[in-house]
Amino acid sequence: MLLTVLGGCGAWPGAGQACSGYLVEHDGFRLLIDPGYATVPRLLERITADEVDAVFVTHGHPDHCADLNPLLRARTFCDDPSSPLPVYSLPGALDAVLALDRPRALADACVLREFTAGDLLDLGPFQARTRPLPHSVPNAGVRLAAGGRALAYTGDSGPSPEVVALARDADLLLAEATYAEQVPEDSRRHLTSARQAGRQAREAGARQLLLTHLQPGTDPTAARAAAESEYDGPIGVATPGLVLDLS
Repeated sequence: MLLTVLGGCGAWPGAGQACSGYLVEHDGFRLLIDPGYATVPRLLERITADEVDAVFVTHGHPDHCADLNPLLRARTFCDDPSSPLPVYSLPGALDAVLALDRPRALADACVLREFTAGDLLDLGPFQARTRPLPHSVPNAGVRLAAGGRALAYTGDSGPSPEVVALARDADLLLAEATYAEQVPEDSRRHLTSARQAGRQAREAGARQLLLTHLQPGTDPTAARAAAESEYDGPIGVATPGLVLDLS
């Protein structure tokens, strides 16, 4: 299982950066997770638009799904349009981004497969177990298993026992860590600090922790240090171009 980070900014892309976006590959299958702002140009540096086999979106905030629109345009507005792209999301999560174009312009570009958080999905070679995780809108964390390896991803989530359950003994926990030490009071149910992500990785027994969704202005060094105070395994920060081989 191979993970390529396309972007790891939360809320908006900082200069030269991109928001949440991850390419996960196994046995030749390419799954794009959360095509947030500015992720498609980075994706297209690696593969062509028609080489994406499926898309999984954790929730409907645009920093996690806005670049679905240019991806579908790249597959459709060309001499040889691609077959419809399977796109998995919670009900209604993609209504806004799919309405960006004129009616029916992208009607044949994707097949929307809505699911309920808690469902078990087959995404090519991946068995995807989903869980509802707390956020300001419905959000589905996902655990991908293939080839004897497991990757858990929170989307955006407040701290929760459900995160620990999702990441139990995972080879990698890809965890939202918008702030380093402390989340502002009005967001504490909906977002996680790097320190809290480290604690959850330790409680889950995850083998590695990758911090992501750092809001522009959050110091990556401080975020890593905060997570290290709670978790003694390998810790990284999601930056564009980072590749992790979980095999």
